Amino acid sequence: MTPTPPDRAEAQITEVVRTFFGAFTSGPDVEARLDGLREVLIPEALIVRTGGVPTTYGVDGFIEPRRELLTSGRVTDFREWEVDGTTQVYGDIAHHWCTYAKEWVEDGERVRGAGAKTIQLVRTEAGWRISAMAWDDER
Repeated sequence: MTPTPPDRAEAQITEVVRTFFGAFTSGPDVEARLDGLREVLIPEALIVRTGGVPTTYGVDGFIEPRRELLTSGRVTDFREWEVDGTTQVYGDIAHHWCTYAKEWVEDGERVRGAGAKTIQLVRTEAGWRISAMAWDDER
């Protein structure tokens, strides 16, 4: 692999992060966006939800419950987006730290939330991919 210039690496990582957040938007093409997560996660990626006892997920264990949530009709108008973030790159590893917000309608009421995510990435032959991610929602 030829080293990626730092500014190009950050642009590629930004696109991976954008794809990750974009998957969590209900409505048309939600299935395709969720399937697209497999393109930005390495197959062995570890995803951790914090708050109380941490819950760990593999790729499918993470995607499928969110598919159910976003397609079941239980919640509507769901979207999640990055508010602010920073990326550090060293060779073939990178770290993206960000805050995010989310909102949706459930039982006829608009709900809002926010939190922070830490995303670890590795450069592969196919480009930058998420190897691990953990998040903490505001309480």
